[in-house]
Amino acid sequence: MSNSESMEMYLETIHILEKSHGHGHAHGVEIAKRLGVSKPSVSRAMNYLKEKGLVNKEAYGTITLTTKGKEISRQIYTNHKLISLFLEDSLGLTVNEADENACKMEHVLSDRMLEAIEVYLHKKKIKVNR
Repeated sequence: MSNSESMEMYLETIHILEKSHGHGHAHGVEIAKRLGVSKPSVSRAMNYLKEKGLVNKEAYGTITLTTKGKEISRQIYTNHKLISLFLEDSLGLTVNEADENACKMEHVLSDRMLEAIEVYLHKKKIKVNR
């Protein structure tokens, strides 16, 4: 996994955790558990993302996305959903299979490919929850 891909995974995970909890933040322990990485790995990644202006890291352990971080993470999440729905509909993969493969593909597909997938889903009247 490239550094860029790894950072995208962290951003997407924070985005998902912020949405799922409803309180708008994540904790390093949750991120580590969800990604299957160590807490020190999460800490290093959060420091890097903070330097890049993508996350805020509070002293009491909460992690939030900055405006820039939210924009990027929303796009990554949307790409993931597009790919996952496409794999389910066009190839008949199960939700879990599609999700697992989308997770790998979302970092490498071109914008043109993602646009084509979006057009395909639109023609099939499949809504993408963003």
